[in-house]
Amino acid sequence: MILARYTGPVCRLCRREGQKLFLKGERCLSPKCALEKRPYPPGMHGKGGQFQHKASDYALQLREKQKAKRIYGVLERQFRRYFQEALRSKGLTGATLLIMLERRLDNVVYRLGLADSRAQARQLVRHGHFAVNGRKTDIPSFLVKVGDVISVRERSQKTTYFKEILERLGERMVPEWLHFDRETLTARVVALPTRDQIDVALNEQLIVEYYSR
Repeated sequence: MILARYTGPVCRLCRREGQKLFLKGERCLSPKCALEKRPYPPGMHGKGGQFQHKASDYALQLREKQKAKRIYGVLERQFRRYFQEALRSKGLTGATLLIMLERRLDNVVYRLGLADSRAQARQLVRHGHFAVNGRKTDIPSFLVKVGDVISVRERSQKTTYFKEILERLGERMVPEWLHFDRETLTARVVALPTRDQIDVALNEQLIVEYYSR
């Protein structure tokens, strides 16, 4: 069975988790954010204050796993594969899992400020606007490694989108593990990210506990 990607209103996902997952880019920072207007879960019983109800350990673990999937836009089967690989790797499983998610090409494009959200970054990658080490790469889940060079393809730089994005570059802080040349729209992976460089509000230990049941 192939699970389809969620195509409904993404603001409902933030309301379901009770926190901003930044799925709509700059809108999430504006007064238009749905969580600002309706800070309770969606549905007919949402306004009753479900966020305050005491949840079981399993529910907390499940919600944290769901949050991670939604933040990075990963489906269950792929997310489980990431976890299994992290489990086989050295180091803390939860931190390794997040580092792998950060290494996805769509996330790197987002971190560089070349897209307003990871969903938009995923679309840009799929449309073939980026190259890794000089080769066109249109796979959002491609995992970059130290030394890789990510660039906007020459023909894509001439498009209206990337001409406009040049005017807004610098509004978002590029993480230390990436070096970005804004003039050439080229970035290099100078190191793997560390857990303290990953600014996502997740308790990865709960995810480890969920899959360790």
